[in-house]
Amino acid sequence: MTLSTPLLAAGPLLAGLIGPALLGATPGHQQAVPAAVAPAHVSGRSDVVEHVAARSAADQRRVLGYWTPERMAKALPIGLLGVVTGLTDGVTGRTGLLSAPGAPGGPADLTLARRLMGTRHLAAARPQASTIGSRWMTGGLVSRTTGRVFLTVAGNDFVCSASTVRSANKDVVVTAGHCVKDGAGEWAANWTFVPGYDRVGPAHPYGRYTARRMFVAGPWSRSGDDNFDVGMVALATSRGRHVADVVGTQEIGFNADRGGQAFGFGYPADPPYDGNHLVYCAGRLKKDPYNQTKDQGLGCDMTAGSSGGPWLTRFDTVTGKGTITSLSSFKYSDDRRTMYGPYFGDAVKDIFGTAERA
Repeated sequence: MTLSTPLLAAGPLLAGLIGPALLGATPGHQQAVPAAVAPAHVSGRSDVVEHVAARSAADQRRVLGYWTPERMAKALPIGLLGVVTGLTDGVTGRTGLLSAPGAPGGPADLTLARRLMGTRHLAAARPQASTIGSRWMTGGLVSRTTGRVFLTVAGNDFVCSASTVRSANKDVVVTAGHCVKDGAGEWAANWTFVPGYDRVGPAHPYGRYTARRMFVAGPWSRSGDDNFDVGMVALATSRGRHVADVVGTQEIGFNADRGGQAFGFGYPADPPYDGNHLVYCAGRLKKDPYNQTKDQGLGCDMTAGSSGGPWLTRFDTVTGKGTITSLSSFKYSDDRRTMYGPYFGDAVKDIFGTAERA
């Protein structure tokens, strides 16, 4: 029933990834910084595919040098996972508010989206148990562990979201698979994590961390199977310090009970958001009503750029601590107010186990 389309294919890259406000824009070609690359391969007995990114100190310096303030400011929000589906209405599909002109969810819907979404992301400081999109103003651990990802694919620069997780090597962050690798296509280059990003204040108050090794599940690497839209990245240190020692970490959980309350975080960058601040959604999780995936849905109006942002259960709004059990992956084109995230089962557990030993 599900026909997957390559998310980062070089040909339709701009039409398939850029949010509606940016469709038609033609960013200048960006030269990807070369990194030490080893052939992707399956790690051990588990179905985990890995990639060596900027391993040497020289490679890391080149990547950090690539991300000038100008390039960071111009990087485009990477879209949510887009998949064409054959559903009952004949037109419904999964989208990240980034469809081609004339398609459901395309630019023609932007005015309506702005009117419906309004300015909820400027909500009051007190956290809400139910919101489809509010600015996180409470601080706490989550404001440091969540960050923006800057990456280059097919010569163009993009942004995603990610979070640190507690790991043996103190270096692991979790994000969406499509923020790491183009399904069966190429791996991202110049991959850099900026925890606690704030474009209004210091842009990278806790440092910048380049990727040294990347990991995805075999089904994602071979066919872009959206049930496995998860990536783990082992980071290099920044000024000799592990990211976990600088900003702390969230717990990560696997095979959790379905349903229940969750808080999703990220840096949406398409209207009505601008990528300047951390945004959150909160509510009860529900199953995919179309039964196209094993993912769960969360009421959320976050837009492109939020891909890979963590979903936390057992979340304490005072301390900002919780357990990551999913992340922002895709939306259906006829329901802009629900985000879907992959279930963290055994396959994701294997990715994490491999990444924390890297």
